[in-house]
Amino acid sequence: MSGFVIAVDGPAASGKGTIAAKLGALYGLPVLDTGLLYRAVGVLTQAAGASVDDPAAAAATARSLRPEQLEDPALRTRGAGEAASRVGVHTAVREALLDFQRAFAAQPGGAVLDGRDIGTVIAPDAPAKLYVTATPQVRAERRWKQLTGQGEAVAFEDILADIHKRDARDGGRDTAPMRPAEDAVLLDTSDLSIDRAFDAARRIVEAARARWESSQEPSSR
Repeated sequence: MSGFVIAVDGPAASGKGTIAAKLGALYGLPVLDTGLLYRAVGVLTQAAGASVDDPAAAAATARSLRPEQLEDPALRTRGAGEAASRVGVHTAVREALLDFQRAFAAQPGGAVLDGRDIGTVIAPDAPAKLYVTATPQVRAERRWKQLTGQGEAVAFEDILADIHKRDARDGGRDTAPMRPAEDAVLLDTSDLSIDRAFDAARRIVEAARARWESSQEPSSR
């Protein structure tokens, strides 16, 4: 890993995707929303008539995934999020997507990746690691506003139940459970606006970048 990699982890609707996108724009780095990979696997597995709870079928979809398939607007729906969490528990699916994510992180200039196991599994040597979180109630409200804004008719209570269920599933799976890396900086966005959350993230990354750049300098003798 030769470039400056920023790992942004955290639970659903914590703000990590927005922060990752803004960090990518700030530093001129490509950004990968790794959750889209799992959403695509879930949606495409279902489209093929298979169950997202079938490890073999989901893994076969993961192995055939193409980058252009991540552009589908259907991947942003509530159902796609649920499908992503369900296929994400399959070890074979995570293994199939591992090379895709690591290759993205290994680009010469660096990259920004957001997900749930970036700092722990995908890019454990990333110079900058953030774990972005917020209370379940705040995250449910954000997701509810997003989905209703997209025209989906859904109750806040159902979204909150989804959040709790996904947290339990993502944190309790055997392979690459969602958890902060030991050297990640925790950023709680519960009481922060988008601008304030990004500013806090920027300052965290700036400190990490300064340390990283210092480590790249040849030692003086």
